[in-house]
Amino acid sequence: MNTKTHYDKSRADRAVDFIQMLKHTKGVWHGKPFILLPWQEKIVRDLFGTVKANGYRQYNYAYVEIPKKQGKSELAAAIALYLMAGDGEWGAEVYGCAADRQQASIVFDVAADMVEQCPALKKRIKPVLSQKRLVYTPLNSFYQVLSAESYTKHGLNVHGVVFDELHAQPNRALYDVMLHGSGDARKQPLFFQITTAGTDRNSICWEVHQKAEDIIEGRKIDPTFYPVIYGIGENEDWSKEENWYKANPSLDVTVDVEKLRAAFMSAKDNPAEENLFRQLRLNQWVKQSVRWMPMDTWDKCAFPVDENALLGRECFGGLDLSSSTDITAFVLVFPPLMEDDKYEILPYFWIPEDTIKQRVARDHVPYDVWEAKGSIMTTEGNVIHYGFIENFIDGLGKKYHIKEIAYDRWGAVQMSQNLEGLGFTIVPFGQGFKDMSPPTKELMKLTLEKKIAHGGNEPLRWMMDNIFVRTDPAGNIKPDKEKSTERIDGAVATIMALDRALRNRETESVYNIRGILIL
Repeated sequence: MNTKTHYDKSRADRAVDFIQMLKHTKGVWHGKPFILLPWQEKIVRDLFGTVKANGYRQYNYAYVEIPKKQGKSELAAAIALYLMAGDGEWGAEVYGCAADRQQASIVFDVAADMVEQCPALKKRIKPVLSQKRLVYTPLNSFYQVLSAESYTKHGLNVHGVVFDELHAQPNRALYDVMLHGSGDARKQPLFFQITTAGTDRNSICWEVHQKAEDIIEGRKIDPTFYPVIYGIGENEDWSKEENWYKANPSLDVTVDVEKLRAAFMSAKDNPAEENLFRQLRLNQWVKQSVRWMPMDTWDKCAFPVDENALLGRECFGGLDLSSSTDITAFVLVFPPLMEDDKYEILPYFWIPEDTIKQRVARDHVPYDVWEAKGSIMTTEGNVIHYGFIENFIDGLGKKYHIKEIAYDRWGAVQMSQNLEGLGFTIVPFGQGFKDMSPPTKELMKLTLEKKIAHGGNEPLRWMMDNIFVRTDPAGNIKPDKEKSTERIDGAVATIMALDRALRNRETESVYNIRGILIL
């Protein structure tokens, strides 16, 4: 069998010319011709101009890993349109895939806007926007968004797939259905995968990333697979600007280096934001969970907290029960009265009295010392006495104006009902990214600005030091109870209470004034 390949300039030119007939769709670039940047043009020329002896394309799979804001969506949309309308394939089926329909729609919406701005395509392409589908009538071909319910995708006759943000795929099911067997009836299908780096090294994206790396470095040979990775190595200095340019081939074109500098300044003192900067801006595969709080920063917020001076003040509670044999945490957060005041924190912790000695020996944590100092309390017996804690919180309610108590809805149903019976306003609080990310980021911001006062409470300091945070594909963070060493109950209770305090400021909420903080 003749496996020789050659570069067909006319075919490469055709793809480049088609794409450069399109126009940009976003911001200041809207309406300007889509002139391919050198890195983009190389990909297009290699993919569409490298052909086998039988005249069909050599590459059926492309894996492009690149940081965000490099023109990824525009390139993916242009390739989808070319596969549908410029490739000469009768009845071509081109699919846009991502972790969910909303993500897959990002590239589709760019493609639909490109069609709208191109008279030659507009009169030949019929949009069915309710179905996220474009139909190219001269070839009876289409481009269609698919969501992640992969079990419905068998039997497709695929000519092209644009797989956006492969790193966000929750499992390999959709990938396997789309890439294995669905294009067998086509002579030159193209599975175009484009993504930023991820964090999960047990994922399908890491598997494909490793294959791409092996081919680039000559450890594996697959003539049908085209690998492109822009990023910096694990041991390269993420703070050096020359490395930013190495990872971002569109820097100073689609994204201003000043924006990267600003993001870097936010990240350099904050491990969670550093993780995001390295992953999304420099395309490094970073750990899924990172130790979160720099303790020297936390220690600078050990301003004294006077319980008596807070009497009668409005505050918000966070309750984390954990299990009956572990630590129970209740934290009050007092919002500032004046703009320059600090958020003051009063934490309370309980453990079962009968287990304190064995816990000190087992965990090497000085619970006995903390109890002697009064910074942790015990309840009678070998399990937490919830009735005692309810009475204690009731007593706090007589001293302070506790407007709301947030609690983890999975762990405290009975106690929440009892506290409600005592007259408290109880607010269930989810432990997922949606609820936890905004106040977790705000706590870090307030700590960095020294707008938190925690009085140097030792158990709370220990728990803050234990926190690892997990990051989702959208850049949200939350405390990772599985990865965090030891207990983090007090930190979680603080984050929940802070959220209620922020949302209920007597003046406008900080979230409403400035929006949720995305670093």
